[in-house]
Amino acid sequence: MAANPASMLQKIAEADFPTRFGRFRIYGFDCRNGAGTDEAVVLTMGDVKAKDPLLVRIHSECLTGDVFHSLRCDCRAQLELSLAMIADEGRGMIIYEHQEGRGIGLLNKLRAYELQDGGADTIEANERLGFEADLRDYELPSQVLHYFGIGRVRLLSNNPEKIQALENHGIEVAERVACQPQTTETAERYLRTKKERMGHFLEGF
Repeated sequence: MAANPASMLQKIAEADFPTRFGRFRIYGFDCRNGAGTDEAVVLTMGDVKAKDPLLVRIHSECLTGDVFHSLRCDCRAQLELSLAMIADEGRGMIIYEHQEGRGIGLLNKLRAYELQDGGADTIEANERLGFEADLRDYELPSQVLHYFGIGRVRLLSNNPEKIQALENHGIEVAERVACQPQTTETAERYLRTKKERMGHFLEGF
């Protein structure tokens, strides 16, 4: 195991990780703090320590979207688009952390859904449950980037507030890259193109 004593960030495991978007390396991290232990899963592709700013997506866990294909959000589409864009460049990182429902947790997120059914928007629902509009903290992703020796990133995000949050932790955001899929069409188009290329390659054997 590798650890960073100053931040209490610890690498728990790493392994080869083939996906339908390409071959990644997967890592598991935990970070111990006064409130308990935070966890994150990280996917990397290519030389993440190269000189040019790294394409990075910090993705908050969304069980309802990522797993169950919820139409209340576009989290799954954003994740798949990010994987496709990183695979297209051949270099990048996904940091997937447990921040369900903007940090309020899964069951509270379902309670917020119930309030939204009654007419509240996401922010109103969170506030009526006694939470701030967004409880997410980007200290752990910043520690992960420092662990890999990454100081400059191209951030795949539609949220400008993430820029300041990362820069507060010593990560320079060289560019914010929009992550706005209309559907999963972009990711699916990438996969179709890749399959076609593989088909032409296999014809030679």
